[in-house]
Amino acid sequence: MAAAAPGPGAGLVASLVADLEAETTELRGVVGTLSEAEWARPTPSAGWTVLDQVTHLAYFDDVTRASITEPDRFLAEAAELVAGGQDFPDRIAARFHGIAPAELLPWFDRSRAELITAFLQADPATRLPWFGPSMRPASSVTARLMETWAHGQDVLDALGVARVPTARLRHIADLGVRAQRYAYTVNGLEVPADPVRVELAGPDGQSWAWGPEDASDRVAGDALEFCLVVTQRRHRDDTSLKVDGPTARQWIGIAQAYAGPAGPGREPGAVRAHARRHPAAPVTASPEGL
Repeated sequence: MAAAAPGPGAGLVASLVADLEAETTELRGVVGTLSEAEWARPTPSAGWTVLDQVTHLAYFDDVTRASITEPDRFLAEAAELVAGGQDFPDRIAARFHGIAPAELLPWFDRSRAELITAFLQADPATRLPWFGPSMRPASSVTARLMETWAHGQDVLDALGVARVPTARLRHIADLGVRAQRYAYTVNGLEVPADPVRVELAGPDGQSWAWGPEDASDRVAGDALEFCLVVTQRRHRDDTSLKVDGPTARQWIGIAQAYAGPAGPGREPGAVRAHARRHPAAPVTASPEGL
């Protein structure tokens, strides 16, 4: 694929790619030395092991690259997946459940590297097909960063590894806010007219905000907790988020930062209950940020 001529969006894509690479490095640093037993550990995502979380990322990296370099092939293969039912992520996980970690890690490394090259060579103004609405490369990079962070969170929860938040959370929070209309649509609900103000405290004292300052519906609190909720890795009752107003309360209950069918979310206390059922000695993680 020929490199795209530099355009006004090329710098943004390059910056987002750098953050995706940093997120990849963190996850790769955790899974790179896991034992066979650790790869097989169940995660809070029902039926998925640590290995399944990483095969999901590798597979959909390849799918995303096809949306950039071979959009017609992507559309045909995506239609085939969806035709088999909206549970296609579970079916993909089952397909690769028996892969050996020694095969998976090179696949993930190759898929991620080839995807990054495709992002940097893509025309930043083009629209890429996807399972939900089409998007430009900057949004697609952000979606892959969010997916890496979210599925990485499942891995960390399974292994008992605590995560130190970084400023990259802003990309995930922004995606979660911008996906509000989509969350209503996939849940078959009317999109409300009332705006929601979101005010978050990011790492190192940053303050991030979206929506009109005078909105009566508001969500406020810690950026990490907000990101855990909009990626459906925590129930909002397991956070200290302050949610005021009927629209804000309804939205935070269905929020999802990813494309696809409405997610089941997590029940209150689900991650703590999972940890009690599957206690694990914490893995020593060396990458910066973990």
